[in-house]
Amino acid sequence: MPNDIRLKIKRQDSQSSTPYWQEFVLPYRPSLNVISCLMEIQRNPVDATGKKVAPVVWECNCLEEVCGACSMLINGKARQSCSALIDRLEQPVVLEPLSKFPAVRDLVIDRTVMFNNLKRVKAWINIDGTHDQGPGPRFPEKTRSWAYELSRCMTCGCCMESCPQVNPSSKFIGPTAIAQVRLMNALPNGENDAEERLAALMEPGGVAECGNAQNCERACPKEIPLLTSIAAINRQMVAKSIFGALNK
Repeated sequence: MPNDIRLKIKRQDSQSSTPYWQEFVLPYRPSLNVISCLMEIQRNPVDATGKKVAPVVWECNCLEEVCGACSMLINGKARQSCSALIDRLEQPVVLEPLSKFPAVRDLVIDRTVMFNNLKRVKAWINIDGTHDQGPGPRFPEKTRSWAYELSRCMTCGCCMESCPQVNPSSKFIGPTAIAQVRLMNALPNGENDAEERLAALMEPGGVAECGNAQNCERACPKEIPLLTSIAAINRQMVAKSIFGALNK
């Protein structure tokens, strides 16, 4: 059993400053997760050389792998730091911000691009006012079961981080938005905007730019069927292209 825990953290003081590395050593305790270690550093921000430093900045909220806020690279893998147990990680534990998003400070990133992509595909259900409209429409259990899986997406960014098509040379919208289009189009009260959502995915950066690397589904902490969703949207787009052309 180790006597201490060693962490190597990639830090950045501001969006425009140069990144640098700092190492920290903490007394070992069993069953710690990465967030617990970052909290220990926050309480006593002293690096491995004994020098007092600024506390490490990171994000977290739910601490139970639901909110997606604490995503980071842990030993090179995109994952949630709340569910990353130190006892199962190789040391030194290397922590870095996700590289596909702008760094704000230390381990904090700006996920604005993901939310803008969701706006682009209208990943919501329009409602007629805010008054009580009674129970929503029901749909078959067979559809509900896979739709629920898609609804578990927490926009953590792990799929975007692992996708080679998400890079500075590409406008690829990413698997998150594509899967949410499938979800919204499947809902009985979301069908009215289905064609508009598909049209957004037919624009540059849409589903056609998926390279089928299949990294996204492997990286997803919730094991969401992203590949199935991308294939389903492709079929919907082909049908829209064919029948749309015939109706002209």
